[in-house]
Amino acid sequence: MKKIIHKAATRGYADHGWLKSNHTFSFANYYNPERMNFGMLRVLNDDVVQPKMGFGTHPHRNMEIISIPISGALSHKDSMDNKRSIEVGEVQVMSAGTGLTHSEFNDSTTDAVNFLQLWILPEQENVTPYYNQKKFEEEGRKNKFQVLVSPKNKYIDGSLPINQQAYISMIDLEKGFKTEYQFKNAAYFFLIQGEVVVSNETLQKRDAIGISETEDVSINATKDSKLLIIDVPLLD
Repeated sequence: MKKIIHKAATRGYADHGWLKSNHTFSFANYYNPERMNFGMLRVLNDDVVQPKMGFGTHPHRNMEIISIPISGALSHKDSMDNKRSIEVGEVQVMSAGTGLTHSEFNDSTTDAVNFLQLWILPEQENVTPYYNQKKFEEEGRKNKFQVLVSPKNKYIDGSLPINQQAYISMIDLEKGFKTEYQFKNAAYFFLIQGEVVVSNETLQKRDAIGISETEDVSINATKDSKLLIIDVPLLD
């Protein structure tokens, strides 16, 4: 088993006033040659956007982009004629493929929005871009793994398909609950809130651990917790 631990305080940080962003991996002006990716997971940004502010129209190409709101709501508009609001409990997937443009905006006049954005390298480049969004019921992840995203050619019913052999799951753990996670590839465990012990390593809010070369790990919640698992192939 191999482990790599990323404490919350070691992430890159950018404060643009309207946007405060923590970067798990090198991104924009944050560059750390030891923090480039975890396998096919290239970006994990923890963004807070102030009221009535947002990201103007910008392009993406050949990347699987997954957005997960933690608090608030984010308005989305793209070149595929999608115009939607993404709210807590929902997950958005964009396969950028041959290229698309989109914008993201916080429409609230009073509340900031906090969301996670993940970029996963695609299995195949230059596919036709596509968009998907879904609300996932809270009951479906109470002390059990709720699969949010799965490969389009190995689709797990109820999840959102992407163009990579990757699986993203979430679990809401009650204090004292113990379970095991069964690997499909390597896995990056990102603790959204609470405190858990993963493979004998204690994680607190926004800490993470990447684990590879094993089939399963133990998870023990020492507080009520919300845990995100990003199961991705390693780079060749």
